[in-house]
Amino acid sequence: MSLFKRPALADCVPELVATARGARPASLVIRGGTLVNVVSGEMIPGMSVAVQGSRIAYVGKDVSHTIGPETIIIEAEGRYIAPGLLDGHCHIESTQLTVTEFAKAVLPLGVTGGFFDAHEISNVLGLKGLRLMLEEARTTPMAAYMQVASCVPSTNAELETTGAAFGPEEVAEALSWGPDMIGLGEVMNFPGVVYGEETMIGEIQATLRAGKVADGHFTWASDDWRLPVYAASGITGDHECVTPEDVAERIRLGMYAKMRQGSAWHDVAETIKACTEMGLDTRRMMLVTDDRSSESLLKEGHMNFVVRHAIGQGVKPVTAFQMATINTAERFGVARDIGSVTPGSIADIILLDGRLADVRVSATIAAGRLVAENGKMIAAWDGFTYPEEALNTVHIDRTIHAADFALQAPVHAGETEARVIKVTENHVETKEVKMIVPVEAGKVVTGPGKDLCKIAVFERHKGTGNSSVALVTGIGFTEPAAIAMTVAHDSHNLLVIGNDDEMMARAANQVISMKGGSVVISASGEAVMPLPIAGLMSPAPFAEVAEQSEGISTALQRAGCMLNNAFMTLSLLSLAVIPEIRLSDKGLVAIGADGIHMVPLFTAELKEKV
Repeated sequence: MSLFKRPALADCVPELVATARGARPASLVIRGGTLVNVVSGEMIPGMSVAVQGSRIAYVGKDVSHTIGPETIIIEAEGRYIAPGLLDGHCHIESTQLTVTEFAKAVLPLGVTGGFFDAHEISNVLGLKGLRLMLEEARTTPMAAYMQVASCVPSTNAELETTGAAFGPEEVAEALSWGPDMIGLGEVMNFPGVVYGEETMIGEIQATLRAGKVADGHFTWASDDWRLPVYAASGITGDHECVTPEDVAERIRLGMYAKMRQGSAWHDVAETIKACTEMGLDTRRMMLVTDDRSSESLLKEGHMNFVVRHAIGQGVKPVTAFQMATINTAERFGVARDIGSVTPGSIADIILLDGRLADVRVSATIAAGRLVAENGKMIAAWDGFTYPEEALNTVHIDRTIHAADFALQAPVHAGETEARVIKVTENHVETKEVKMIVPVEAGKVVTGPGKDLCKIAVFERHKGTGNSSVALVTGIGFTEPAAIAMTVAHDSHNLLVIGNDDEMMARAANQVISMKGGSVVISASGEAVMPLPIAGLMSPAPFAEVAEQSEGISTALQRAGCMLNNAFMTLSLLSLAVIPEIRLSDKGLVAIGADGIHMVPLFTAELKEKV
């Protein structure tokens, strides 16, 4: 049972009212700070807050009538009092941390809750994986709301192999687990929604019938006639905004526009112009992270970093705080509980030093308890143990050899034209490019200096033996190098990228032997990050995982891959619903205006050398 209880407001009314009128002492009082009132958009000096248990009983200039002998008092003079920050769209698995370690990492940064789409572990372990994440989240101090994954798989079994499959029945079951199962996770199969695919429509219907909300993921252009079609399904939030127009069009259709600043997706600087330049009403604008690595959490931060960044783009500080608190809570229908420092709300409160624009969090209160101070956790709780089933998910019962990466060309020697995946730095999308590639002895040749690598996917869930090999450019390796990893959105099969077949095989086999994770092998050395929980997360402490994550990044950079947060960018190259082209265990998948379909690697035969 969690030490950090969050009872329903109805169950707390007698105690809250008694405390507010002075008949019962408060358990905690925060006294004499400047309140960041995100409801009114004001900064109000000389304010105090009285807390009873997990909820706020009184907010005002004078709370002396609520103080008793046992009341804990926190002096806030010279500091700001603000609601705890909320992340409106986040995948905890992308940090490679467990929920427990994630909480320990972000609570000192002022993040007291979030809306978490666990579709990574769901694609590996199905409902069992989602339930494990939910149960672990309930042990932490965070207001952790889970979404049931909408895309398991992200497309369908003809295009990729996953460890599980969700439909309307699974969605309905998961949403019955409690009020902290908040809605349907990002619906990435937007073509399926627009063109009436039965399963996707059924999942949305199951969500709406449960009284929950559905999140979106629409990557066609904002002026595409199909965005209103997508909105007509009942999807009311979307984080795939990369321009101010993307934000504007979603808001105009009644959706919430989520502006993302992840480790590898840097969209806030552009999207925030919908506020700073277009002057649109900000009540349906949200700040989110989507994906942040443990390395980024350590070096930059989490929502504190995103709010500070938005302020740096010209957003008023109180407006930026609204985008990470009350707007987010209202989007998910839980503003009565979280998102503001108001009577009756759960006492998720942060204290900030210095200028508000600097977002310097000095203390974090979660569910009425001081849990972090001066950047350090001071609260503790029991750990969570994952079952053996979650620790043994890489089912590849063979040794991978260099020959498995051979690409048989349509010509014996010379050149041929091929479809190549082109990486786009700091963006989720890729480009499909046609390249003339060299052929020797009937096989495509890659190597340092060619800006051409092989990319391979090996199915690891069901022992099908499926594998595919294609080509990718934009990696930047300048020496023989390879990376293998089981973090490969969203099917999370074994993904291998490199320009040396022997190194690719070695890296792949090492990942298999350690039951998941990432390995980089190059002429400059090796780096290892074990991720035994579903092949996605580590049971190790936050600092240790962040160090391993940095080791992977450093190894890639030494090999010549200078992409910002390369690991995260590369992990998306198998995500079969993001334009324009990806690789699954079944082959190359193209995503265009006409939908999603398989395409051949080679496009034409050119003249052979004689």
